[in-house]
Parts: sequence; structure tokens; C-alpha cells
Amino acid sequence: MKKNITVLMVALFMLGFWNKLSSQDWPQFMGSERNGKVTGFKAPAEWPAELSPAWKIKVGSGDATPVLSGNKIYVFTRQDMDEAVLCLNAETGKNIWIYKYSVPSVTGPSGSHPGPRSTPILFKNKIITFGVSGIVTCLDAATGKLIWNKADPTVPILEFFTSMSPLVTDGMCIIQTGGKDNGKVEALDINTGNVKWSYTGEGPSYASPSLMNVGKVRAVVLFLEKSLAALNVSNGNLLWQVPAVPGLRYYNCVSPYIDGNKIYYSGQGTGSKAIIISKNGDKFVASELWSNPEVGAKWNTPVLRDGYLYGFTDQRRIYCLNATTGQTTWIDNATNSDFATLVDCGSVLLGLPSTGNLIVFRPDPGAYAEIAKYKVSDTQVYSFPVISGNKVYVKDAENLTMYLIK
Repeated sequence: MKKNITVLMVALFMLGFWNKLSSQDWPQFMGSERNGKVTGFKAPAEWPAELSPAWKIKVGSGDATPVLSGNKIYVFTRQDMDEAVLCLNAETGKNIWIYKYSVPSVTGPSGSHPGPRSTPILFKNKIITFGVSGIVTCLDAATGKLIWNKADPTVPILEFFTSMSPLVTDGMCIIQTGGKDNGKVEALDINTGNVKWSYTGEGPSYASPSLMNVGKVRAVVLFLEKSLAALNVSNGNLLWQVPAVPGLRYYNCVSPYIDGNKIYYSGQGTGSKAIIISKNGDKFVASELWSNPEVGAKWNTPVLRDGYLYGFTDQRRIYCLNATTGQTTWIDNATNSDFATLVDCGSVLLGLPSTGNLIVFRPDPGAYAEIAKYKVSDTQVYSFPVISGNKVYVKDAENLTMYLIK
């Protein structure tokens, strides 16, 4: 009897373990590793003719991607004159808690997009948001209770307002603030919001930072308005910097993609590039691996799959590049939209242009191979689809919808 109980307990443990592995959290910008990859997704043997919405609720305006942990999904939006953080039941869409705070009006060219752009980040029992006017808020993820916030109305902001998504590492939250020619990178203590270090220099961009390790040094890699740079996570010191001036009157909006000691980056009018970071004595060296002037992106950060980069060009087309040589392997003829996101689900890639069409295609370096296309929103979409199991969460201009892939 004792042996049977032991076997049963082990079986239940393993069942829970595998259930935990098969579920996919999306805790920050571009997923758990900030690389656009989804784990635990199993494509259906036959894709359905359409996706079925399980629920749809109005949550407020904004372009921030929701974040997901277990059975809770968090949405960062604008409701009237407030920025709001909503915690919802991921299965039903029912509200668990909401936290609001007043913010200034969004005017000028961004008036049609008054809501936040920055994806929140979940870290242990906290959720941190970064609003359009630069307000940083840290809440208890279980209750919505305010832990700390940071707001400085004297700090300048960009023409299209704050867009970078915060990064958490080594007990610190990394943010970029400032305006044109006047930027600051700050590392805030995750528990108090106090500044642990800061770096001043070029103005920020509209891209989001990532992490990389070179030897024993941990670095945060980020786009500035005219360059790509890396700061030492421990003290904020500049490790290396390479020119990355956007073409014409464009802006740096594509977040860098990190693969070991390689970085892939792009911009509208500048094509795509790859560099490798090495260490020579006490200095860090950034060496160009390749440059492809043919394929650039306006907004979309590519995903790396089996040695190939897939993404959306600034000409609104899906492309594939050889990540080793930079050679273009194909560019699809169909046009989509200026803004698009892309996630790697293993056997398939899922693209979501702002047109609201969820595009399913195979990661095939030989040719573009579309499997299905679904209309998931009647309004523009500027956030990533969040995929967990057979569920797809889509945040459009005003609503959050959960679809089921049956």
C-alpha cells in the first residue's frame, strides 16, 4: 500500500511538473527570454477555418502587449485621463483587480494613440509598468497594491512619447528616459525604486533593451537615437558603442536581437546588420559580420530560427535572411502593414501585422509557406499576440480578446 501511494505521489508530481512545462508564460517584452520564442505550443494536425473567440472585453486604449503568468493576464492601458493596470482571469477575462493613476494628455502626432506603448514586466511577485509620460509604477502582482512609483515631470520625453519596455536583471529595473539629444539610462532597485546607477548621453530610441553576456561581464544592449550601445549591468559604464544612424527622418524602433555574442539589428532605410562582440584585453570590440542593405525593418524585431532570420520589412513584406551570411533567401510579394510583430512557436511562425490578420507560416528558408490567415481584430493591432497552449490573446485598439485554436 505504501509503495502504491509513493508511485501515485510521484505520478501526480510528474503530471504537475509537465503541466507546468507545457504552459507558456509571457512575462515581458518578446516573451520570457526577450527573443519572441514560445515553448509548449503544439500546432493542430489541421488548422481550423477560423479561430473562435472565447471572450472579448473592453480594457482601454494602448499598444502595450499584455503579460501572462499562470491563470492571470495583465493589461496596461489608458482609461480616460488615467493609465490603468488590469489583472484579469486568463481563462474567463473576469477582472481580479485594477490600479489607476492620472497622467497628462497625449497630444501632437501621437494624439491618435494616447495609451501606453511599453510592455510591462512581471518579476516574482511584482509587475512594473512604464507609462507614456515616463511614470514608472511597481505593483504587487497578486493584489495590485502600490509598492513604489517614480515620476519626474521635468524630464523631457520623445516626440512620440515613451515606448521602450523595461528590463529586469540583477535586482534592478532598467529604463530609458529623456528626449532628443538628452537621454538617461537608469537602473532602479526592484524593491524600492531608488536609482542604483545612471548613464547620460544620447537621447533614447523607441526600441527596447536586451541582455547579453560577454565572458563574465553582463551587459544591457540598447538602441540610442543614433547608435547601438552596451552598458555594464553592475555599474552602468559604457562597454562599447557603434554608429546606428536611422535613414532619412526615421527613428530607431527595432529592438536588437541577441544570440550569444552576436547582435542582429535593423532600421528603416538602413537595412539589416550583424555584429559580434569580443574582448581584447580590458576592451570590448564590436566587429561587423555582415550588412544587408536590401532588407530593413521599420518596427519589427526578427526571430532567429535554425540559422535564419524571419521578419517583416519596412516595405511591409515577410522576409527570410541567412543569419550567417546576411544573404536574402526570399521576400514574399504580399504586402501587410508598416507595423507587425512575429513570434516563433516551433513548428510554425505567427505574424500579426497592424491589419489584424494573424498569419501562420512555416519557418522554411527555401520559400514562403503560408498555412493559414485569420482576422482577429477589426481595429489596428500594435502589440504581440500572446500564445499559451491553444490560447491566443490579442490586444487591439480598445479590447482584449482570447481565441482558441481548436
